[in-house]
Amino acid sequence: MQANLPAPSPEALAHSEQLCELIRQDIATQGGWIPFSRFMELALYAPGLGYYTAGSRKFGEAGDFITAPELSNLFGRTLAKQLIEVMQASTPHILELGAGSGKLALDILTELEKQNSLPETYSILEVSADLRERQQALIQARIPHLAARVQWLDTLPEKLSGAVIGNEVLDALPVHLVYWSEGRILERGVSSNGTTFMWQDRIPENAALFDIANNLTVPDDYLSEISLAARGLIASLSERLEKGAMIFIDYGFGSAEYYHPQRSRGTLMCHYRHHSHDDPFYLLGLQDITAHVDFTAIAESAIDHGAHFLGYTSQAHFLINNGVTDLLSEISPEDVRAYAPLSSQLQKLTSPAEMGELFKVIALGKGMEEPLAGFLRGDMSRRL
Repeated sequence: MQANLPAPSPEALAHSEQLCELIRQDIATQGGWIPFSRFMELALYAPGLGYYTAGSRKFGEAGDFITAPELSNLFGRTLAKQLIEVMQASTPHILELGAGSGKLALDILTELEKQNSLPETYSILEVSADLRERQQALIQARIPHLAARVQWLDTLPEKLSGAVIGNEVLDALPVHLVYWSEGRILERGVSSNGTTFMWQDRIPENAALFDIANNLTVPDDYLSEISLAARGLIASLSERLEKGAMIFIDYGFGSAEYYHPQRSRGTLMCHYRHHSHDDPFYLLGLQDITAHVDFTAIAESAIDHGAHFLGYTSQAHFLINNGVTDLLSEISPEDVRAYAPLSSQLQKLTSPAEMGELFKVIALGKGMEEPLAGFLRGDMSRRL
């Protein structure tokens, strides 16, 4: 048990053990070893048992972490302004990937209605049946008159046009762990003795993984992540997109920072009840497992599959460029009860010490001739 972390209930422990047994069976079926990417996939997405597919609360004060939409409606309202620009240059459709609690969709649609710029459809691709139910309930309860515009998808459409958004989606996709040691490239995976999960390194069998790892320049005794899943998602979206822009907000770096010599243990992190630690074997199914995003790989994957790079900046610059401070100015500072909380939320969204610099925004698209407003100042493309 991790020290200083809240103890789970007996029911939660029993749930976690069910998932552990499922993963142990999978390891046995695969000959005693699975790549970490498979372990992470099962830990997060195993039907009915994984972290995102089971019924525990993940977001907000009662969950394991707080996302920007949960923190403040300023985030979604400001993002809506950028989406208006994209839809005007393409088609009035929005696709959100992994909509969490549904709060971002709620705030975006509410602001778009206020701006008389509602999309014809707001599609949500959600792999979690539990989260889908929560999203549907929130939309029906808060904006029932707009519910008919919202549709849920099981798979990506064959063709896309309009705006595609993903907030903290890429960091939750499974990653491969790679270990560079004594001139060799090894893939770190997971084995089990029947009760305990253990790390075990093997020569990579995945040719694409080996090629990417072989082209990275890192020192000896270096462990990091490579996300083939994120590359694959961006490739699929880029191939399907006919006209419009894809906007992803997440924490991460360009490749040079991601694989910096001093970042020799990678970026893998776990989140449980607002505590962070680095043990992915702890309380499986009850904690989130994430890795930072390699935004260079995201941009390259999009370009390789027909999309264009449209911009890369910090969350702070993106929100300020799109007028987040104007939303705050709509409220008089003399109205302390209304102004003070929003001012505090804005500080957390944009401060370098909070989310402002840690989170980055990247835009990729097709047929977008004018620069997007969110990237006019604070260009960080040199860091990709």
